[in-house]
Amino acid sequence: MKALTFSSFGGSEVLEYIEVPKPVLKAGELLLEMKAIGLNFADIYRRKGNYHLSGEPPYIAGYEGAGIVADANNHAEFKVGDRVAFADVPFANAEYVAVPVSHALPIPEAISFETAAAVLLQGLTAQYLATDSHQTKAGDIVLIHAVAGGVGQLLTQITKLLGGTVIGLTSSEEKAAIALQNGADQVYLYSDNWKKQVIVFAAGGVDVVYDSVGSTLQDSFNVTKDCGQVVFFGMSGGDPAFVDPRMLMDGSKTLTGGDLWSYLTSREERVKRSGQLFEWISTKQIMIAEPASFKLADGKAAHDFLESRKSTGKIILIP
Repeated sequence: MKALTFSSFGGSEVLEYIEVPKPVLKAGELLLEMKAIGLNFADIYRRKGNYHLSGEPPYIAGYEGAGIVADANNHAEFKVGDRVAFADVPFANAEYVAVPVSHALPIPEAISFETAAAVLLQGLTAQYLATDSHQTKAGDIVLIHAVAGGVGQLLTQITKLLGGTVIGLTSSEEKAAIALQNGADQVYLYSDNWKKQVIVFAAGGVDVVYDSVGSTLQDSFNVTKDCGQVVFFGMSGGDPAFVDPRMLMDGSKTLTGGDLWSYLTSREERVKRSGQLFEWISTKQIMIAEPASFKLADGKAAHDFLESRKSTGKIILIP
């Protein structure tokens, strides 16, 4: 089979589309013929050597995708041809992937392979942020950093679905327009005096801030009302400063960490959460932007496009 690989760390020039052995199934695994694969910044970090990698060179990145069962491996609940997706299985950038049954997510007929591959990691992240990290309720005023990014767009829509008011932060007027199209009630630019504007809009402070930037963590606390919450789930802008527990005590504020893998702890959880996400999409309660599509063989161009920061939606790879 063909796969997008790299044998050394570096820029996109290290990527090679080459022939590699097809996976040999172990007990508890299915063989999936891939139809669409999600590209994420984690794949960039792995290519650069910044993230953990499984196996030996040539390395195959990718953890998210969708396809059809090519070998059910004697698992009675699956048959050849079943439509299956996954959010957390390694070596996805290939024509075939060995998928543990515990990670295999049924795809409803109303959901395309492209949508399933585009939405799972970002969608499941947005889902747990809005329903677990902070249990959004009607009337909540919510501030979302990087509101035009993949998670930001979905988190905006889920927050609105649950009755919240969304204030977004982003870097350009073009991205602000995208956030407003996704339902944000107000959007400010990082280049503006956004902290003052947020406090005025929220009449003193927001109920919760979703901070995926990291370096803005103290700013996030500054615009959070007493008894409010900051959910820290990413560091795209660098490491945060240390948080003073006295500040938390004085304002009765809460800092919550967020990581998807803390919630995808069983097959039941994966199926339940993905099922909720697919239901929201199939009933058009949330909308998914058309992903940018590249051939898997053109993985270098896809990596370059993602690193350019010019993309506002998901990028998928098609074997």
